[in-house]
Amino acid sequence: MERSSIQHRPTDNFAYSIDAETLHIRLRTKKQDIASAGLIFGDPNLLDDGHWQYDQAPMDLSGSDSYYDYWQIYVKPPYRRIRYGFKLQSEEDELIYTEKGFFEEAPDDTGCYFAVPYLHSNEVFRAPEWVKDTVWYQIFPERFANGNPDNDPEGAKPWGSEEPKVDNFFGGDFEGIIEHLDHLEDLGISGLYLTPIFHAHSNHKYDTIDYMEIDPQFGTKENLKVLVTECHKRNIRVMLDAVFNHSGYYFPPFQDLLEKGEDSKYKDWFHPHGFPLKGGQWPNYETFGFFESMPKLNTANPDVKDYLLETASYWITEFDIDGWRLDVANEVDSPFWRDFRKTVKAIKPDLYILGEIWHDSMPWLRGDQFDAVMNYPFTNNVFRLVASQTINARQFIEEMTAIYHSYPTNVFDVTFNLLGSHDTPRIFTDCGEDVERAKLIHAILLTFNGSPCIYYGDEIGLTGDQDPGCRKCMVWEEEKQNRELFNEIKELIALRKEEGLLANDGHFEFLDTSDNKNIVAYRKFSETRSVIILLNPTVSPQSYSLPFDVKAHSIVDLRSKEVTMEDHVELGGYQYRILAFDH
Repeated sequence: MERSSIQHRPTDNFAYSIDAETLHIRLRTKKQDIASAGLIFGDPNLLDDGHWQYDQAPMDLSGSDSYYDYWQIYVKPPYRRIRYGFKLQSEEDELIYTEKGFFEEAPDDTGCYFAVPYLHSNEVFRAPEWVKDTVWYQIFPERFANGNPDNDPEGAKPWGSEEPKVDNFFGGDFEGIIEHLDHLEDLGISGLYLTPIFHAHSNHKYDTIDYMEIDPQFGTKENLKVLVTECHKRNIRVMLDAVFNHSGYYFPPFQDLLEKGEDSKYKDWFHPHGFPLKGGQWPNYETFGFFESMPKLNTANPDVKDYLLETASYWITEFDIDGWRLDVANEVDSPFWRDFRKTVKAIKPDLYILGEIWHDSMPWLRGDQFDAVMNYPFTNNVFRLVASQTINARQFIEEMTAIYHSYPTNVFDVTFNLLGSHDTPRIFTDCGEDVERAKLIHAILLTFNGSPCIYYGDEIGLTGDQDPGCRKCMVWEEEKQNRELFNEIKELIALRKEEGLLANDGHFEFLDTSDNKNIVAYRKFSETRSVIILLNPTVSPQSYSLPFDVKAHSIVDLRSKEVTMEDHVELGGYQYRILAFDH
């Protein structure tokens, strides 16, 4: 038994409360190294004649990645206190694993064991419930629709008349979005995410000039109120983009610092390294990346913090928005985000707080900062499986198993899953404009755990390379849209709404595909029902034998509504099946 590979800690993704009474415990071991794992557990104060009284229960193998097996169990400590260890069995050994190391027999001293001292109900991770059932739609407002040419910025080009550039404008605005809300409703969208809408110099608006004003090219505050109201009438939530890591070059406090240098009262709002301030390739002040146009804000400064928290509060209070997406969230100090959470949740407790973080995000997801992060590891692995085809089905399962087990399940259920965004090439372009691959990649998005997001235009096959190519004007002429793709995505969204297990009800597991390593298979299940998703990410036909007693169930194809009694499933190239049965 490889002891150095055995890992557990009584916190984060390894041990956490899923409700006020239930603890989810996980263990990691070397892949295929142990035959079984069990939990030894009990209240630390239950002693009989000096001996600890404990229970034992088997753990389930919940998944395997390239290097490790993962084991899990759900327990309900009767007094909300628990000490626990693990009994591990291999072909040669039986070991007891505790916080104090390894033993041949279970020690009597409860101080040797892992501890969760008490399950506090107010420490359970709780994101807004509505997010688990939401399908998001991201809009880059400058490129979605031009509803009012009168507010076009100077020099705006006719809609779609040229390729997107870093500095061209086409006049997209709020009125254009309002005019096309029926498109979102028809598709089945229930959440709208807008990239920045505040007064800024660029077409992307991530260089804020005034956090309290709408950019004139998008319209007025009254237009925004109408947009939010119309969305809410259609049961569509609205999330805005908060750019609090940095301001824009023309933000008045930064202009004051440029003019007055060390004498500026805003000197401590930023991070100058010397005076006078100099931009260029290597600015002598801290920035987002090394972009001179985006000076980094000092969010530890009380005045900056007050200003930004006032900003966050204002747009919730005055416009009834439902979420904040936090740009470059990992570069802002955690004390600021803790205060941010307290501030916005006091106004609207079910507000969704989404951080833009591209790497392991557990430190921000302990219930005191964000509700979720943008799940770029999901994006990356789905892209590699279907678009670039640089990993096979087995590798995808292993990579996604590692990601899934790196977060608590109640965190993963609300993570923001996306295929593309304003920062990535268009998914239809990445798929070689192959509509079958585009359908398959959306099938993964809309059947996986998490809160899925579609980038505007992906549903109709919009193309484009890396930024700025991914920021094309939306195409509204139906004859120029890929309606086949649109209708399939619409169907998938409808299925996700009809079948709760396709969203985030129940549990998740990958199925064994050792008999066909070209198939991805996963199950979403409750005590009474299972939904099986089968994916063929190759151009060649594949087959899969269901690991269930088919004759004992009535298996329904959720797309065709046909009932099957066959346990052998055939999948054409880039095809998928969604099957369901009651237990």
